[in-house]
Amino acid sequence: MKEELQVYDNVLQLIGNTPLIQLKKITKGIKGDFFAKVEAFNPGHSTKDRIALYIIEEAERKGILKPGDTIIETTSGNTGFSIAMVSIIKGYECILAVSSKSSNDKIDMLKTMGAKVYVCPAHVAADDPRSYYEVAKRLHQEIKGSVYINQYFNELNMDAHFNSTGPEIWKQTEGKITHLIACSGTGGTISGTARYLKEQNPGIKVIGIDAYGSVLKKYHETREFDAKEIYPYRIEGLGKNLIPTATDFDAIDKFVKVSDEESAHTARELAKTEGLFVGYTSGAAMQGLKQLAREGEFDENSNVVLIFPDHGSRYMSKIYSDKWMDEQGFFDTQNKAAAQEIEFIK
Repeated sequence: MKEELQVYDNVLQLIGNTPLIQLKKITKGIKGDFFAKVEAFNPGHSTKDRIALYIIEEAERKGILKPGDTIIETTSGNTGFSIAMVSIIKGYECILAVSSKSSNDKIDMLKTMGAKVYVCPAHVAADDPRSYYEVAKRLHQEIKGSVYINQYFNELNMDAHFNSTGPEIWKQTEGKITHLIACSGTGGTISGTARYLKEQNPGIKVIGIDAYGSVLKKYHETREFDAKEIYPYRIEGLGKNLIPTATDFDAIDKFVKVSDEESAHTARELAKTEGLFVGYTSGAAMQGLKQLAREGEFDENSNVVLIFPDHGSRYMSKIYSDKWMDEQGFFDTQNKAAAQEIEFIK
């Protein structure tokens, strides 16, 4: 930042140092103090800004990425947006293989950011040639001068959070954090943050949030991949149908599974109680906290940090659409009545 003017050279200088906000209303009646690490304050509105910048700059430093190269990645939307944003500033082409489960809002944003987007069917096996993993691999092989970020199997995914998110949370809580709750998809966010925090205090409890239909919780408990656990679910960026090596399962103490429906309603509840307009996975993290509270996980000495990964604007055609919620069967009579508090004046 220039000394004489309080300005930034570009948006990339705004990545990180996101705020910790205390949750007071939605946690009423639960013992302990609860804080949200709100990653929507990143310029790309998600925690994935951190890994996009870190991995790309490491590739530049090692000479892997050169001017005019193409960056390829698999994404449920947020990583793609962040990579597209970094690519614009640094002058790279960007190609993204996206899951069809990603909201139309996310796909439209990726195209707006100049990325070439391939939309791949969500509910196919990871090794199916149509899966977004395999499509990205094929494109990488076909395109000369391309670099495949491969966030699910890239150690740098964890390193980015070990070097930024973890130290920020430790400093913001003055080392008083007792629990970290974070969703696990690629696993980079929870693993890297957990590694740093446990280096400072091994007693910190790290709890991962998983989805019904994902293999992560059972793998954590048994170290066995069980394909029978896999079935379609709606939450984006949470859970997996494979085991990402970017997840350090030893750094995570336990997993909790949350449902599509409850996570969607809890995201909406965060908006109405805390004024935090956050994404589907943020609702999932908060839903996990509620379930843990019912199990007696917290006491008056608990200082709990939840990572809220992204902004609600990416889910306008999904959890914040009454029509979509209704189509999923997520509205009972009471919720539907509350959602439709719009009065048209004729």
